[in-house]
Order: sequence, then structure tokens, then C-alpha cells
Amino acid sequence: MTIYVLCFILFLVGLYGVLTKRDMVKIILSLGIMGYAANLFLVLVGYKNDSVYPILSEGKEVVSMVDPLPQALVLTSIVIELGTTAMIVALAIKIFDKYKTFDITKIRRLQG
Repeated sequence: MTIYVLCFILFLVGLYGVLTKRDMVKIILSLGIMGYAANLFLVLVGYKNDSVYPILSEGKEVVSMVDPLPQALVLTSIVIELGTTAMIVALAIKIFDKYKTFDITKIRRLQG
């Protein structure tokens, strides 16, 4: 139970960074932390104590296996998160080229 609470705290750290920071680079890093927390939670959901890998072999009787579905979801989530992060970084670079700053408050004042 403690590990789930720590996973939720990690997600809250990322959410705090997204909501309170003004620098776009810090916001992008905070989004990454939130993604890592979500992936960690998915892996923890599929974990069972004293379980074996989900690979069956002849002649062995398996009592309990680790659920492979959350692992597949995490792999998909990593690919989607990588693409999203690349798009956000490209957008931040274009905004920096135009406004010469990563500060969101200054960018809002320079609109027009």
C-alpha cells in the first residue's frame, strides 16, 4: 500500500510543477514526471508477490503469474509519451525563437 501512496505523491509532484512553474522547460519536465508516475502505477497494478513470468513451458505447473497486460500498456504509453514530449519540445523551441524567452508570463504579455 505504501508504494501506491508514493506513486501518487510522485504524480502530485509533477502536477504541482505543471500548475505552479512559469518556465516552459520545467513544465515539460513536470509532464514527464507525471507520465512516469502513471507508468509506475500501471506496472504496480499487474505485480503479484511470488509470481513468475507469463511464459508457459511444458511440464511446469504455474500457480500464479504476473499479469502481462499492464506491461503492454506501459510500452504503449512510453511511445505515446515520447511523441507528445517531442511535439511539446518542438513547440517550445518555436516559441523561444519568436519571443526569446521560456517564461510564460512574458509570452502572454508579448502577444500580438
